[in-house]
Amino acid sequence: SVSTRDIADLLTAEGFSINRNQILLNQPIKTIGVTNVAIALHPEVEVTVTLNIARTADEAERQAKGETLTTAEAIYGDDINDNARPENFFDPNTEFEGAEDNA
Repeated sequence: SVSTRDIADLLTAEGFSINRNQILLNQPIKTIGVTNVAIALHPEVEVTVTLNIARTADEAERQAKGETLTTAEAIYGDDINDNARPENFFDPNTEFEGAEDNA
C-alpha cells in the first residue's frame, strides 16, 4: 500500500518541499493504477498530483499509456501460465472435501 509518507518521500526526492500532513489522503492506496491525490500547499491553495501505482517500471509504463492492468490476463497477456488461473485450482461450486467430516 502507498501511504502519505510514501507520497511525501517521493515528492521530496523530486525536489518539492512537501510534508506528509499536506497530503489529503484518508486511507492508504491499496490498488494499482493511476490515482489522483490532493495536496494542500496553503490553506487556500490545493493542487492535484497524479500517481502511477505499479509493481514494476514496465507495468508503470503500460499504465501511463492507458492500459488497465487489473487482471492477470492484462498484466501477463499470452504468457500467463494456464495452471495459475483461479478456475484451475479453485471451484466455488464444489463443496470442500471433508467438510462433512467437520460438521
